[in-house]
Amino acid sequence: MIPVPGIVISPVAGAADRRAFVDLPWKLYAADPHWVPPLKDEVHGLINPKKNPWFGHAEAAFLLARRNGRVVGRISAQIDRLVLEMPAIQGGGPGVGHWGMFEAEDAEAAAALIAAAEDWLRAKGMTRAMGPFSLSIWDEPGLLVEGHDHSPTVMMGHHLPAYQAWIEAAGYAGARDLATYELDISREFPPLVQRIVASGERNARINIRKVDKSRFDEEAALLLGILNDAWSDNWGFVPLTDAEIAYAGKKLKPIVFEDLIRVAEVEGEPVAFMMTLPDLNELTRDLDGRLFPFGWAKLLWRLRRPQVRTMRVPLMGVVKRLQATRLASQLAFMMIEYIRRDAVAHYGATRGEIGWILEDNQGMKSIAETIESRVNKIYRIYEKAL
Repeated sequence: MIPVPGIVISPVAGAADRRAFVDLPWKLYAADPHWVPPLKDEVHGLINPKKNPWFGHAEAAFLLARRNGRVVGRISAQIDRLVLEMPAIQGGGPGVGHWGMFEAEDAEAAAALIAAAEDWLRAKGMTRAMGPFSLSIWDEPGLLVEGHDHSPTVMMGHHLPAYQAWIEAAGYAGARDLATYELDISREFPPLVQRIVASGERNARINIRKVDKSRFDEEAALLLGILNDAWSDNWGFVPLTDAEIAYAGKKLKPIVFEDLIRVAEVEGEPVAFMMTLPDLNELTRDLDGRLFPFGWAKLLWRLRRPQVRTMRVPLMGVVKRLQATRLASQLAFMMIEYIRRDAVAHYGATRGEIGWILEDNQGMKSIAETIESRVNKIYRIYEKAL
């Protein structure tokens, strides 16, 4: 690493450093009307090996940049053993390390942070760096490169426009783009989609059901089993461990609503699902990242019968053996339509956001375009040989 004059990089050590790491975005995004403060307790849990089961198969360094003793940036550098075991064609393989949680006040701090993350990865034997991943593909992957004038929806990132140039100046090139699509869900879908849905409703082999929250663990295992099969060939896919599934289920349970998650069954066999979440960011924005002393009570009250403008579809999957078939598309359109109806009727929603969707996922892109949605944000994952 070539030292950057005036910038000191040091690892997070102790509670004060952890608070500085978590709190930095409040300073950097103070003038950005589209930034939504994350819940600080969630971010602390993300970087805590005692709480986040991702650390069961990964290790990370968390670094701070200071100028004259003042924190001016942060970054993580991480190695995931499951990524190292992935096929190279899917974006992993031996020697692939990641970095993420990147925030910087200026170009000098950015350069020093990226160089420090690369040094850490090299010292661990890595030969290629990819990022940002904060911390994994299942958290907040990619850098926002288009759509800075849109506030992020739940579980999506938001970044300063200057970051793209700073990362590219460090020698990084795009590896994959991830897009989100938005649409007006207050109006019916095009006639073609309505005909496809109506045809499916006449097919006695097909059943589209709501999830049963009283059997939450069983249903969660079912959905994630379909997900692991459906996404297994996707670029960047890393299977969730049992511990991660349990952890995700515990976090998601308060914001899961039965009529917003559908399972598609064919001749009694579950073969597809679609998960939709109310945009939690609309409900937490005014909490300024704090659940205590009163934020938690406010959020629980709001979640009793959430009324939101936007619904986000973060996960959707069809078992691999049915992919690229007309039946798969039909099931997708049926689940989307049923959830659209309930989102409007029960939650007051008028807008949907689908994604993220990989740039080469032609099936999902076709579905998004058929229901007349359009790209509203693009997140880019970068790579560089070390």
